[in-house]
Amino acid sequence: MAWRGLRRVGPVLAPRCPFLSLPPREPAARRLGTSSLLLAARKFTDKHEWVSVENGIGTVGISNFAQEALGDVVYCSLPEVGTKLSKHDEFGALESVKAASELYSPLSGEVTEINVALADNPGLVNKSCYKDGWLIKMTVANPAELDELMTEDAYEKYIKSIED
Repeated sequence: MAWRGLRRVGPVLAPRCPFLSLPPREPAARRLGTSSLLLAARKFTDKHEWVSVENGIGTVGISNFAQEALGDVVYCSLPEVGTKLSKHDEFGALESVKAASELYSPLSGEVTEINVALADNPGLVNKSCYKDGWLIKMTVANPAELDELMTEDAYEKYIKSIED
């Protein structure tokens, strides 16, 4: 406690007490919220798919809004690896106890991987739509298409506008 108080008054006393020398103060560590950083990199479509691109590969899934609207997902129909998609192409479907919903590609490219865990556990889409419940990974044929998608903030505004 005394040291903390001395740190506060040290700069004030320093001109009067030349023998008082405080260790250099290190800048406080900055905290970065990983969830907001991860979401900031995600782009969204008006059909509630999201894509996150790293090293030219896009990971695609559905938004939290979409998974909540669907309810418990019981089946996922996904394309085969190697399937070529254009932006807005239908690439699969999700079926839930409430409804079925088609999936649309947010970008043009080729499917490089599908989430095989969804075959045995489609509920991952509900439990972890932004992490373990991703749907496909694909190459990004036209990076400029990313600019046409919504940021997280724009998507949240869009959701509010359609809920009203």
